[in-house]
Amino acid sequence: MTSDGEQRAGLLYGIGAYGMWGLVPLFWPLLKPSGAAEILAHRMVWSLAVVAVALLVVRRWGWVRELIRSPRKLGLITAAAAVITVNWGVYIWAVNSGHVVEASLGYFINPLVTIAMGVLLLKERLRPAQWVAVGTGFAAVLVLAIGYGQPPWISLTLAFSFATYGLAKKKVNIGGLESLAAETAIQFLPALGFLLWLGADGAATFGTHGVGHAALLAATGVVTAAPLVCFGAAAIRVPLSTLGLLQYLAPVFQFLLGILYFHEAMPAERWAGFGLVWLALSCLTWDALRTARRTRAEAARLSREAALRVAVVAPATGVAPTAAPVKPTS
Repeated sequence: MTSDGEQRAGLLYGIGAYGMWGLVPLFWPLLKPSGAAEILAHRMVWSLAVVAVALLVVRRWGWVRELIRSPRKLGLITAAAAVITVNWGVYIWAVNSGHVVEASLGYFINPLVTIAMGVLLLKERLRPAQWVAVGTGFAAVLVLAIGYGQPPWISLTLAFSFATYGLAKKKVNIGGLESLAAETAIQFLPALGFLLWLGADGAATFGTHGVGHAALLAATGVVTAAPLVCFGAAAIRVPLSTLGLLQYLAPVFQFLLGILYFHEAMPAERWAGFGLVWLALSCLTWDALRTARRTRAEAARLSREAALRVAVVAPATGVAPTAAPVKPTS
């Protein structure tokens, strides 16, 4: 496949990944009367089953030994599993409790929270446009807090938990499928124990509401793993700047679903808060694209200068540049 073909495929994979994440609010209500905690536990258990099958197919197990031998990486994976548990649980509860719009806000402000954490925890230096974006995002949270009469806790919990998860994953630096396998392996026993306790207490819905309901609960593993696989395929085929733009698809879909499908209220103060968030993200996106263009232009300039130096030095020394020797083939 050509390079252009690879990029087109990567773009489709990226749209598929973020599209599935954006449309997932349509799935969680189908699992009622299961509560958020039971759905979360099933998601953990069935996700491990799905990724284990995927790893058997691709035969990638070498990372397990490396992970076990590294207490630091194991600790980071455990931390990632803990914060993604919070993220998943709050998100499922928010969707099934009629807070889809507020949940979408969490993923809109997540890039701003990630940048702020980079400054506070990693001592990163921001460009002026990034400072403007973070400040505008902070103003948006204040406007929404005044409108709600309290801070938008659902949005903030989702944003901070996912930003922390991203930070932990960056430090661990293993593949998406492998990382999900490790995280769900850590989650598996507590989740299974909770489901067994629910069953013993007579409060479990799995198997008591028909085969269709049980199949939907089992499908939580596919719903979790499928977009991650598409994301991994996109990440190796498209530039990071393109992937950064695609990430806004998920909260846009969630926001539209909240308004058009779930008919959630959008008073003036909520529109004002979202407007500020979108202004901040526009500023951030513009700065990222401008920086990417400058980086490419600088790389092209350095390449031209290097080529010019080779062309000038060769006549001066009387030695023409030579290609590396080619080994004879047998």
